[in-house]
Parts: sequence; C-alpha cells; structure tokens
Amino acid sequence: MQRSSPHQSPATPEINAGGFTEGKVGGHLVRLGSFMAMGTLTMNVAQLAEAVYLGMLGTEALAAMGFAFPLTITLFAFAGGIGSGASSVIARAMGAGERAQASILVTHAQILSVVVGVVLAVTGYAYAYEIVSTLGAQDLVLELTVDYLRVYMIGVPFFLLSIVGSTLLRATGSAASPGVVMTVGSVIQIALGPVLIFGWFGFPELGSAGAAWAYVISRVSSVALYAVLLANAKLMTWQLKGIGQSWVAIMHVGAPAIASGLVMPISMLVITRLLANHGHEVVAAYNVASRVETIAHMILWSCSSSAEPFIGQNWGARQYDRVRRALFLCHSFCLAWGAVTFLFMVAFGASLVSLIDDNQQVVATAETFFLIIPLSIGFMGMMQVANSSFNARGLPRPALVISLLRGVILGIPLAVLGDMLWGYTGVFAATAITNVLLGLLAWQWNRRSVERQAGG
Repeated sequence: MQRSSPHQSPATPEINAGGFTEGKVGGHLVRLGSFMAMGTLTMNVAQLAEAVYLGMLGTEALAAMGFAFPLTITLFAFAGGIGSGASSVIARAMGAGERAQASILVTHAQILSVVVGVVLAVTGYAYAYEIVSTLGAQDLVLELTVDYLRVYMIGVPFFLLSIVGSTLLRATGSAASPGVVMTVGSVIQIALGPVLIFGWFGFPELGSAGAAWAYVISRVSSVALYAVLLANAKLMTWQLKGIGQSWVAIMHVGAPAIASGLVMPISMLVITRLLANHGHEVVAAYNVASRVETIAHMILWSCSSSAEPFIGQNWGARQYDRVRRALFLCHSFCLAWGAVTFLFMVAFGASLVSLIDDNQQVVATAETFFLIIPLSIGFMGMMQVANSSFNARGLPRPALVISLLRGVILGIPLAVLGDMLWGYTGVFAATAITNVLLGLLAWQWNRRSVERQAGG
C-alpha cells in the first residue's frame, strides 16, 4: 500500500485534522451514534412505510416483499463489507497522520463500489425469477417479487455508493453528514412511495414495482449529495495510480467482511424457506415483524458502526485506553437498549403489525415473534460491536468466524431443529438462542484480542 510523505505539499487536501483521537470518548460516540441513528432510523421508517403501502395492496404484495428481503440484505452485505474495509484502512491512516493516503483511498473505494455494484445489478436482474422461485414463492407472489426486484436492481450501484460514502465520511472524521444524507434520501423514498405505487398526481399505478422505483430514486439522490459533500470537503484525489494496491488493502478486511455479511442472508434464505412451508401469511408476518424489530436493531447497528471509525483512528494513534473505554460504553448501551426493546415490543409490537396487515394469522405470528426475538437483541448488538472492533483493527477473520457460527454452523441447524419440533415458533427461538450464545462468545474473544494486541 502506498504511503504518503510526511511533508505534504500545499496542494495536498486536508481531511479533518482533529478526528476522534482527542476529546471525550463518550462525546464522540454519542455524536457519531446519534447522527447515524437518525439516518438508519429514517431508512427503516422508509422500509416500514413501504410495508404499509404494499400492505394496502394485499397480503400477497407484502409476502412478495418478504421473499425479496433476503436478496436485498445480500446486497447490503457487499456494501457493508466494502465500507468496513475502506473504513478500516482510512481510519487507521487518519489516526497515524497519513492524510494524503486517506484521500487517495477514499477515491479508490468509490470506484470499487461502482464496479461491484454494476456486476451485482446485472446478475440480480438476470436471475431474479430463478432465485425467487427457489425460495418457494408461487403464482401471484412470485410475479410481484420479480417485478419488485428487477426495478430494485437498477439502483444497486447507487445503493453501494451511498452506503460506502457514509462510511468514508465517518472514517475521515465527519459525524453529522452521513446521517443527514441518509435522512434526506429516506424522506424522498417515503414521499415518492405512494405516488408511484398507487398512481397519485397523474403518475402510472406501478404497484410493487413503484415501491422499488421510489427506492432507486432515493439512492440516486443520496449519491448526488455525497458527491457534493466529498468534493467540497476535498476528500477525494483523482489519482488512479496505485488503485490495485488500494483495492488489495481495502479487500483484506472487506472480503472477509462481505463473507460475514453474506452469512446472514444465507441464513435468512433458509429461514424464509422454512417459514414458507407454513403459508405465505407466516412469511408476510415475519417480514413485517422483522422490519418493526429492525428499527430497534438499527440503534444497535448505529452504535457498532460508529465504534468502527473511532476504534480505527485511536488504534492507528496507539490510544489503547480510549479503545477500551469505547468498547465498555458500547457494550453497556447494547444491553440496556435490548431490555428497552423487549419491553416495548411485547407491549406494542403486535398492534403495530395489525396497522399494516390485520390478517389474524399474520398478527398472531408476529406476536409470537415479539415474545421471543427481542429478548436477544442486546447480545446481537454486542456481537456487532465485537465484529466492528476486529475489522477496525485490521483483523477480519474473527468477525468471519463469528458470523459463520451464527448463520451456518449453529444458526441454521438450530432453526431446522426448531422447525421440526415446534414449527415457526421453534425457528424464532433458535434465532434468539444463537444471538445470546454468540454475543457472549464475541464479547470475550474481542476483549482478549484487544488486551493481547495492546500489550496489556
């Protein structure tokens, strides 16, 4: 990987000289986490609004979105993996004072996002029917799912650019901008959804495909805003020299991070297939309940994703005590938020689902979901914090092992066993048990790794 000279020329772009290596640890984490929470919450409110709109079309349209969900999560795995790899190398470069190199890496990471995004979009569009039919979708649900996905794939390159762009801004020290841009994009999606789905204001009535078009337009808008922010902040250096070395450095963390991210969609594909055996109402319930629960989960994701650039910069600057303090605060928050989520979901979860789809089977299944899954959400957050810590320090393999254990080695066998013994209730219980076990394992593994590397 290229190294910048310690004596930068006057033309060399400066990138947030302060960063996260000074000031109160809690203050940085709150600032990073609050803006990310704002962005991720509005993204999930947009997804929930999409579910509301499609629920108005009927249970079949809602089930179609449920069958599409594992594929959309797969795309997020690629975006998150590239973002984690780029964040790791950029944040450590920033912490070590290598600002010129960080600027070059920002540019090369975005080019990589476009290349990967185009490949994924073409593949997903071409094989949408085969993938969805394999999941068990049939008849009208199959048709609606394919219509949704083929439009959705058009926005995949923009989706990757927007997710990676938010990661790059945080890695270089910007706390507010990513959350603001994510919020703007989500508001656009919420506003356009009913217009395109139901054909308001003279627009054609596009149904489920209209929901996908609203998403595509929102991603294009987000990319345009990120481009303006990156250009104004001089966070890009249009230099292709060394792009191969940059991609190798990014993918050293990014490739295992993508593999880690793909484990969850694979697990969800299996779970969706198991639930499909109990009827499309159960798939619809799982889709809606997951989206309601994901709003709470995104707070934990904001916590763990905010820890990543903070840990990366301070690790690069050898500020190990600040890393330990950040991990303690993040773990404490995860457990507290998990308790709050459980109480809220038990009290109000089923009512929220009934507002989207009042089908009795859908509501009853969702109620069972909320009695089981939220109990484990705090431990899932601890697992995510550990994975962010490993990636930030340039150690992607432990995160991959943890993800494999959660999704394939432990999660899927438990889900199959649970389905055999107790039906869809057993599938939900298997997910919760896996989250608790892996959360505790990840916490201990990360703690010992930090102490060993820091020499403590």
